[in-house]
Amino acid sequence: MVFSVSIILSLGKLMKDTLRYLAGIPGPSGYGSKSTAEQVSLFPSSSSSSSSSSSSSSSSSTSQLTAIITGATSGIGAETARVLAKRGVKIVMTARDLKKAAQVKEAIQKESPEAEIIVFEIDLSSLASVQSFCNQFLSLGLPLNILINNAGVFSKNLEFSEDKVELTFATNYLGHYLLTERLLEKMIETAAKTGIEGRIINVSSVVHGWVKKDGLSFRQMLNPNSYNGTRAYAQSKLANILHAKELSRQLQGRNARVTINAVHPGIVKTAIIRAHKGFITDSLFFMASKLLKTTSQGASTTCYVALSSQTEGKSGKFYADCNETNCSSLANDELEAQKLWTQTRNLINRRLSKLPS
Repeated sequence: MVFSVSIILSLGKLMKDTLRYLAGIPGPSGYGSKSTAEQVSLFPSSSSSSSSSSSSSSSSSTSQLTAIITGATSGIGAETARVLAKRGVKIVMTARDLKKAAQVKEAIQKESPEAEIIVFEIDLSSLASVQSFCNQFLSLGLPLNILINNAGVFSKNLEFSEDKVELTFATNYLGHYLLTERLLEKMIETAAKTGIEGRIINVSSVVHGWVKKDGLSFRQMLNPNSYNGTRAYAQSKLANILHAKELSRQLQGRNARVTINAVHPGIVKTAIIRAHKGFITDSLFFMASKLLKTTSQGASTTCYVALSSQTEGKSGKFYADCNETNCSSLANDELEAQKLWTQTRNLINRRLSKLPS
């Protein structure tokens, strides 16, 4: 009887949450699933305001900020770059395809002629490439206020990076771990000098909840015995949250004025989703069309966490639809987060030591 009541209550909550999502009902932040990146980046915060005065205020309050955005050549990343640039943030775009990055930059500057955008080449699956980018960026002497670890891949078949690591894990997690580590002191320094809180955002996914504890094997994630693309993607997204949790703990211990949070952008028909052939079909997209977000809605949570005064001082949290929400119990496991951090640090140290100086 108790079991039946529990199921009924769970189903009731699921239905309530689904209806709230479909209707776009705002949460405590004032925003919801239908809010767009432009709406949530306006100041003062207003989910319906679109006045030129609000836009002007937003630009003046963010014009001194510099943001690095990975994967900014398409989808959610490109929309995030467009909106932040429109608000006056100086954008550093990282991309594997420089031609595509140049096209995105041109489109953004056509809309926002005053936008400052710098493009750098990077392959996040390569530790050497990440290291090279960080050296190039730091040599510019620019401040760094915002780091958005957005880039992601889904590999249907088992592939390996040049560092001999499964490609999805290497790109979605390891590359962003190293990128964050190499740029962290610059962010702490910038926050101390300017008095403006630094913010790191790891773009994750609710699919992290599909991973059970026995599926969190570091050795298997690096080199799986049996490969499943969806499982590998979910594991990498769980790792993104655990990374945010552990780094947040370390930053708080240092009293550094830098926060790190993870976000779920929602289900958007991006290149990542289209790669799930056989897992998510066109017919399923048709049936679930009401659940899919536009690209601007998908970028809203990232922009909200990056710019909103409501998220100031919040760290180690998980956000969806521009509101703080719960992640899986495994993602909240402090011991697993620390263990993953240590294993990753040791692996990267070993791999970097083999690179030519």
